[in-house]
Amino acid sequence: MNAPSRLTAPLDADTRAMVDRIAAQKGMSSADYAAEAIRRVAESDSDFDAFIQTGIDAADRGDLVPHAQVMAELDAMIEKHRARCPE
Repeated sequence: MNAPSRLTAPLDADTRAMVDRIAAQKGMSSADYAAEAIRRVAESDSDFDAFIQTGIDAADRGDLVPHAQVMAELDAMIEKHRARCPE
């Protein structure tokens, strides 16, 4: 595992108070809580970037669904829902 490094970020007073309060509730230091929060957001952003890249790669290969087909499938789903839900 890599050695930890420091990152400094300005926080407004309300955000700092929220971090301190939640960290205390979790029995963590504010620094550990902030590090975990940053890691979670970074992982989420990385996962989203990979998801988008999957779509770009599919489009580059020509693996696309025509707009008319997508709309027809959506219209069919809407009709199925309307049939189940009387007005």
